[in-house]
Amino acid sequence: IRLRYGDAREVINKLPAGLRASADVITVDIFAGARTPAHVTTVEFFTEVATLLAPTGVVIINIADGPGLAYARGQVATVAHVFAHVGVMAEAQVLKGRRFGNLVLVASNLPHVLDELPRLMARGPHPASSVSGSDLTRFMGGALITTDATAVPSPTPQKTIFQMAKKN
Repeated sequence: IRLRYGDAREVINKLPAGLRASADVITVDIFAGARTPAHVTTVEFFTEVATLLAPTGVVIINIADGPGLAYARGQVATVAHVFAHVGVMAEAQVLKGRRFGNLVLVASNLPHVLDELPRLMARGPHPASSVSGSDLTRFMGGALITTDATAVPSPTPQKTIFQMAKKN
């Protein structure tokens, strides 16, 4: 494993050509404070990420959104524009758009990657769900893809979202 530090989009563009099509797994978990910067949420960015994947590779993307999931739906549409197979996993209440939280997108150009998602969610410690296939199309609900020209940072969470509960 080799780690590189810096702005993700700048670092990707500076990687040696020999790394293209070589990564088995890429994790995109980019936050500046509590928000994801706009320039790493676009079709152009995810197209660059895709060039790094081996043919059997998987991209795992952590995003955060709140009630209504407008931002998440746009990110799913964006990732689905680049990759043939996309799934979303999240705690049930987050996936239903009832509260702010994290959603994890899994993307690949091979369909078998999504086969394990329901079983993974069933084994977890919290009520969680996954969405893929035709259910993912319904989840996107006609959301537009995000491009460099239309990108905005992820939504700001409520100020209390990261506070620890007080113990009595």
